[in-house]
Amino acid sequence: MSTRNVRKDKTNGPGKSVLQKNVRIRDVAGVAGVSTATVSRALSNPELLTEATRDSVFAAIRATGYRVNKAARTLRTRQAGAILVLVPNLGNPFFSQILAGINQRLGENDMSVLIADTQNLVTAGEFLVDHFLNSQIDGVICLDGSLPDSELEQFRTNGVADKIVFACEWVHSAGLPSVRSDNIEGARLAVRHLYELGHRKIAHVTGPGDNVLTHARRQGMLEERARLELPVRDEWIVRGDFSLESGRSAALKILDLAERPTAVFCASDQVAFGLMSTLEARGLNVPEDMSVVGFDDIELSDFYVPALTTIRQDRRALGTKAASLLLECIDPKTTARADRLKPVVVGVDLVVRESTAPPTEVPAGSPE
Repeated sequence: MSTRNVRKDKTNGPGKSVLQKNVRIRDVAGVAGVSTATVSRALSNPELLTEATRDSVFAAIRATGYRVNKAARTLRTRQAGAILVLVPNLGNPFFSQILAGINQRLGENDMSVLIADTQNLVTAGEFLVDHFLNSQIDGVICLDGSLPDSELEQFRTNGVADKIVFACEWVHSAGLPSVRSDNIEGARLAVRHLYELGHRKIAHVTGPGDNVLTHARRQGMLEERARLELPVRDEWIVRGDFSLESGRSAALKILDLAERPTAVFCASDQVAFGLMSTLEARGLNVPEDMSVVGFDDIELSDFYVPALTTIRQDRRALGTKAASLLLECIDPKTTARADRLKPVVVGVDLVVRESTAPPTEVPAGSPE
């Protein structure tokens, strides 16, 4: 008997491979010994299946090399399977861990991540609405708190505002869900740390004037100053913009003061690096001549010389929590909750390194 026409692509279990080029869901079902509906359920709602059934289906998927047809899924579910993330400056290393957290959480739900730098967008509002209306995205995570009200109004007018979540930064007037660090407490921790070292002349380099993080961190700094009854001098609060250059500029202004502070709390690590490098270039030693505290704890903080004392934000948690919140917002099976607009606040920590030390001059009222 000739065997030339006998097919050799049949399988009797999940341990063998289906050799067809176009594997379909029914092939997976046949290998796993379940119905096609069960395979679909494993892909869309795996929590509804028993662990044994899930394991069997996913073993069959691996054995067959099955890939989800995203185009077909889009037509069936009317979802694009993609989320857009708006970043105010992709060149800033601060955002790397937030993006990693977003990608991790969305990847667990088989969703793609698109990224756009708002610095390169003429109008973010039109850009987002076009992506929504053209079925290219299902939702947006916005890391930029500087979007004007006119653009936010476009979201409401086009009915997509309920699919937008702010992360890290936010817009007060937007009335949209947000995930943020405890910036006020972080500033309090920074000032308290310097006070406990013995510093009383503490300067602050802010972020940009119209930024929500600037206001929150300045608020915490002023509240802790008042609680500790520290002196307040206008010239000890220097305007910055979260950049290295603004740290350099702030250092030059501080060096020109008739009465210099003994410590500086910077609103970002980037500002702190710019400030410290300029102080060192002008002959001052950190922390012997001036202590410096940053905010963010980006990767370079631990490698800079001297290593930077800073406020650590759990940036990966900001990303994963924002992604989880957005998935909840865009899930058609999830009903809107009144508490969804309440900000999700992620805690912060003080990380003490080598850029802070007691002042060389003993403050009045302090023990010798």
